Amino acid sequence: MFLDRIPESIDILEAHTRIQPHIHKTPILTSHNLNEIAGCSLFFKCENFQKAGAFKSRGACNSIFSLDEREIQYGVATHSSGNHAQALARAALLKNTKAYIVMPKNAPAVKVAGVKNYRGEITFCEPNLMSRESTLKEVLEETGAIEVHPYNNYSVIAGQATAALEIIREMGSPDYILAPVGGGGLLSGTALSAYYYGKNIKVIGCEPKGADDAFRSMRAGKILPSVQPKTIADGLLTSLGTRTFPIIKEYVSEILTVSEENIILAMRLIWERMKIVVEPSAAVPMATVLENPKKFKGKRVAIILSGGNIDLEHMPFSTKP
Repeated sequence: MFLDRIPESIDILEAHTRIQPHIHKTPILTSHNLNEIAGCSLFFKCENFQKAGAFKSRGACNSIFSLDEREIQYGVATHSSGNHAQALARAALLKNTKAYIVMPKNAPAVKVAGVKNYRGEITFCEPNLMSRESTLKEVLEETGAIEVHPYNNYSVIAGQATAALEIIREMGSPDYILAPVGGGGLLSGTALSAYYYGKNIKVIGCEPKGADDAFRSMRAGKILPSVQPKTIADGLLTSLGTRTFPIIKEYVSEILTVSEENIILAMRLIWERMKIVVEPSAAVPMATVLENPKKFKGKRVAIILSGGNIDLEHMPFSTKP
């Protein structure tokens, strides 16, 4: 069954053990050239190399493998723009059950193809939260499947927390860990791991200026949902959840926002200097370092590259920003 409370240290350790057979222990890479550009020591946790191409496999696997056969007999369902959809479809396939995925009709083609590759059954909806939720409700009623929310689920959060756990186990406590924030599953999990296992780590959430609901919510002390967010970082269009926000409010140092130009620049630098592909959402933390050189000067900064699922025919840096 799913966790019914904020994950404790033991929950994250158990999640890490549970998902080990089903995920990659992704590498932490460095680049001397990017260190010189940024003026600090950067450590990239490459979740773009993860199964299904993103960190989402951690939470999806932990949630599904926490359920017993009776709970998943009618399958699992979710709404997602892409990465959670792919990860859940893959995890369901491993567990030999069905995955029903509600996706916005403008979801990136590469992510739609990924869901189909893992035999997920897709229902398309309008590209807004109301349509996503109402369509998912219909799917749940028709199928009897159990919902696995992309981020507002404590078992998912515990799974996402394992990425930061691996960072701390491998390199000790950096000065900062930076993670992108959309719904807040990765950021809240990262903050919990930093608190439980690290020492004096500041966790920073990184967000596009055009989708700055987490920044505004932190400042207001309550959830302020996104209203017509506009950003190239399609994985960060969702608003914070009722389970992620209290964790973020308590354990995250701050939220910083970045421009579209620097997101594209960060993607390009990572490609040119490290020869790896990341999707726009994954480049937001690197863009944050580029926009705030004084804050990070001389520090040890771990960056979670959250995913690498991008349509290579439409790379945003084909023209210089």
